[in-house]
Amino acid sequence: MTIQEQKVFIDSFISIIWNQGDISRVHEFLHPEFTDHSLAPSLPAGVAGLQQWIAMTHAAFQPTTIIEDQVAEPGKAVIRVTMQMKHIGAWRGIPATGITVTTKGYRCFHLKDNRIIAHWALIDGDTLEKKLTAHSTGQNPGS
Repeated sequence: MTIQEQKVFIDSFISIIWNQGDISRVHEFLHPEFTDHSLAPSLPAGVAGLQQWIAMTHAAFQPTTIIEDQVAEPGKAVIRVTMQMKHIGAWRGIPATGITVTTKGYRCFHLKDNRIIAHWALIDGDTLEKKLTAHSTGQNPGS
């Protein structure tokens, strides 16, 4: 896979799996030996854990991940993202607020055999939670 093909592949993964929530297609993107190093300890670190996390995320939000920047070399890619999260269901004990919160983060992917074999993420979940909590308690949440 060329660097350009790899970038398109990562773009497609974000669009199909994260934005659309189509977990039925994860095997098109994930290597059978896939490990996610950023999942909560309560979830399995493989494909099943990522599918569970995506399903949980989509139950609470209508997410839109925008790739702001992508740096790649053969077999590796790092993306800087902005996430717009419309809160449609309970999340961390916070009932749906209907607001859209923007947060930022990074994702790192390692590829093997033209699929993602490992993933790490650093997403600003604290900002997301603070804004949802502030809105649900009637404080000035900003956005």
